[in-house]
Amino acid sequence: MSLPVSSPNWRTPFVILLAGTAIVFLSLGARMTFGLWMPDASNDLFGGQIEILSLSIALQSLFWGIGTPIAGNIADKYGTGRVIAAAGLIYTAGLLLMTVSSTPIMAHLSIGVFTGFAMSGAMFPIILSAISRAVAPEKRDFYLGVASAGGSSGQVIMIPLGQFFIDSQGWVMSLYMMSIMTLLIVPLAFVMVRKNVGEITATALPSQGTYEAIREAFSHRGYVLLMSGYFVCGLQTMFIGTHFPNMLRNLDVDITLAAMSLSLIGAFNIIGTFAWGAAGGKFRQKFLLCWLYSLRSVIMVFFIILPPTSINVIVFSAAMGLLWLGTVPLTGSIVARVFGLRYMGMLFGFTFVAHQIGSFIGIYAAGYFFDLFGNYNAVWWAAIIMGFVASLMNYPINDKPIHREAATEIS
Repeated sequence: MSLPVSSPNWRTPFVILLAGTAIVFLSLGARMTFGLWMPDASNDLFGGQIEILSLSIALQSLFWGIGTPIAGNIADKYGTGRVIAAAGLIYTAGLLLMTVSSTPIMAHLSIGVFTGFAMSGAMFPIILSAISRAVAPEKRDFYLGVASAGGSSGQVIMIPLGQFFIDSQGWVMSLYMMSIMTLLIVPLAFVMVRKNVGEITATALPSQGTYEAIREAFSHRGYVLLMSGYFVCGLQTMFIGTHFPNMLRNLDVDITLAAMSLSLIGAFNIIGTFAWGAAGGKFRQKFLLCWLYSLRSVIMVFFIILPPTSINVIVFSAAMGLLWLGTVPLTGSIVARVFGLRYMGMLFGFTFVAHQIGSFIGIYAAGYFFDLFGNYNAVWWAAIIMGFVASLMNYPINDKPIHREAATEIS
């Protein structure tokens, strides 16, 4: 999907921002409903065993992560539009396949493989790298914050919508509705069409191939530390996002509040992500990440040692929402700042592999320990300890831009 030179330049940074935000809105919004239908689907299909669908959703996170640098490299070389359009079609196919799944293998294939690979092409690394290229450097942190906040607001609307269809029509109907939503990603992909960055700026970019870019990144100590911290982010957020409703149900918290808790996280995440993104334009992103990971762990400690009252659930959801995806614009901005924009989609994608490995462990381990002990205590404490470790890992990151001997890279 290369944009002809003669085409009118109607794809302004603001238009790309709106389209990218809408794509993440739909993609992440549909994903955050999984924790709502998982208990009912487990009861209908697998005799109430949470572990089976926990593994399916954990596999989704794993394939989501594995596919992201691949999708990022394709988008970096051939344009973002093709990648996003394919992701929308695969996402829809995966949700529809889950409605007829009757065995663990089918569930793993539909929710694990299909939707996992789909999200690798329609989520933050791909979208934020496209927006980063479209906007001036001095506005980049602000735009990334807006896109992250606006996109993640999908769970505010789609979680209550999903719960409504589950309550009124059942979990299968909820998946039908989510598949209609994800199909809308396909036409939005055409807005994200852009000319290959190599065609636009071939003379301005340094002579660096894909392999050299990967080797440079993984030999950079700060990049490895950034990835390690992002691993913890995935473990914390996807564990909570997938299992929090089921945990509250088993603590006899009202089912409506259990669903509303994820919506509250999403609502306050809009404020939090925008604020963290804006702050990234004024303060060093690595120090903000230190604060964010530490605050997450502190909030989690207070939540699990206090009784699970409705007020405590609401306060926790709001506080966690303020910290929920603030890591996204900050991490993406560090990658862009240190390595430049040419391979941002791929390099941001590799950090996301670490994020999704953490997600896989958090989601599956939580389901395993819940079936084993009837609670999530072990995973809560592991997430708390790892949050403080992530804070320490981000502190020594060298976030200065790399200066290459070749031609100056665009930024």
